[in-house]
Amino acid sequence: MTLNTIARKIVEGHKGILAADESNPTIKKRFDAIKVESTEENRRDYRELMFKTKGMAEFISGVILFDETIRQKAADGTPFTNVLKSLNVIPGIKVDAGTRELAGSPGEQITEGLDGLRERLKDYFELGARFAKWRAVINITDTNPSYYCLYTNAHALARYAKLCQEQGIVPIVEPEVIMDGSHTIERCYDVTEETLKVLFDELSKQKVELEGLLLKPNMVIAGTKATRQGSVQEVADLTVKCLLRTVPAAVPGIVFLSGGQSDELATAHLNAMNAKHKNLPWALTYSYGRALQAAAQKAWCGKKENVPAAQQAFYHRAKCNSLAAAGKYSDAIERGSV
Repeated sequence: MTLNTIARKIVEGHKGILAADESNPTIKKRFDAIKVESTEENRRDYRELMFKTKGMAEFISGVILFDETIRQKAADGTPFTNVLKSLNVIPGIKVDAGTRELAGSPGEQITEGLDGLRERLKDYFELGARFAKWRAVINITDTNPSYYCLYTNAHALARYAKLCQEQGIVPIVEPEVIMDGSHTIERCYDVTEETLKVLFDELSKQKVELEGLLLKPNMVIAGTKATRQGSVQEVADLTVKCLLRTVPAAVPGIVFLSGGQSDELATAHLNAMNAKHKNLPWALTYSYGRALQAAAQKAWCGKKENVPAAQQAFYHRAKCNSLAAAGKYSDAIERGSV
């Protein structure tokens, strides 16, 4: 398949991505919260319950895996990548090496992982990955982000994207403007707009094929400590406005991150965008991690007898988000009364 074919397949039919690419330290925090030891076996069992949820493929088109997970096998010996491919779900892979302090710019971060990336991508392609993810972190303060931070992260995202396309892998570029802080929704809008302008300028300079990538942005939302939080419709309208001003029509799809929003709020915001804003140049859907998994983790708690309940919780959240990608989600659907 061409890069464009893969990218379009990921976002078609109001489906989205399950971000199951938590690093071992991150998933340990999730497991600590439900009092489950973070062993390789427990991590495998947890991912397997999601991947083998009956009907998952109705709503999930792709799964982002971690390096450990893409090499793991289900309890019956079937590689996870084959489990997913048998469901017509596309395996993906997280390839960045996390963030470090940006030299010369206190309080700002740069994402590392470009060294040896070409060789790692070749390996991941052989393992079955057909798309990848790289996350940049943009913090908002009274003085940040600096242009230096925006440029260096955009440059790294573009280098990563070009290397992915060279190897036949669709890159997801994720410039996340972080929710933490007391900034207003208007400030988030301004920073997000500038971030995306710098990103697409750099993608153009490095000759990245826009038809063969996906964008994973934050929504335009006030900081978690802001005095005023925007309404669901305000978040939706400002987010779409920002995207229309910055994202070329050649991009096949936009797969939002949830960014610390609650499960239901992330779904409601996505629904409001799709319900009101029709005929956009790109699909608007989801690439959620915690917002798809939190209810399932809580239901599971590491116990085999809880697997059906956990799968039911995961299925429900995936269904709600798929309906939101179609603009057809409602409180009644959330409550399961229809």
